[in-house]
Amino acid sequence: MPSRLASLIRRARRLSGERDRLVESLAREWAEALRGQRLSAQDLEELWAGLAEEAVRRLRRSADGRWPLEAVRQEAAAVIARVRERVTRELYGQIGQV
Repeated sequence: MPSRLASLIRRARRLSGERDRLVESLAREWAEALRGQRLSAQDLEELWAGLAEEAVRRLRRSADGRWPLEAVRQEAAAVIARVRERVTRELYGQIGQV
């Protein structure tokens, strides 16, 4: 059993690292796309809300009922929040609300 636990820990670390790389890559792409667009704070709020909604829809489809809706919403919100934080930092040099 200990080897199974070690295997699961390695897998979780690998998946976490992969997720971090994907978030960083996505944030760079969004920052590049948004740079110079002169969007208002309200425009950006709507963008992040729309991205979160789309993420929930996609996760629900891919989860195929394996996870409760609230868990899917929390995961989507967490990922979008991380992307938003990195985009904000890249665009404005700080962390916070845009």
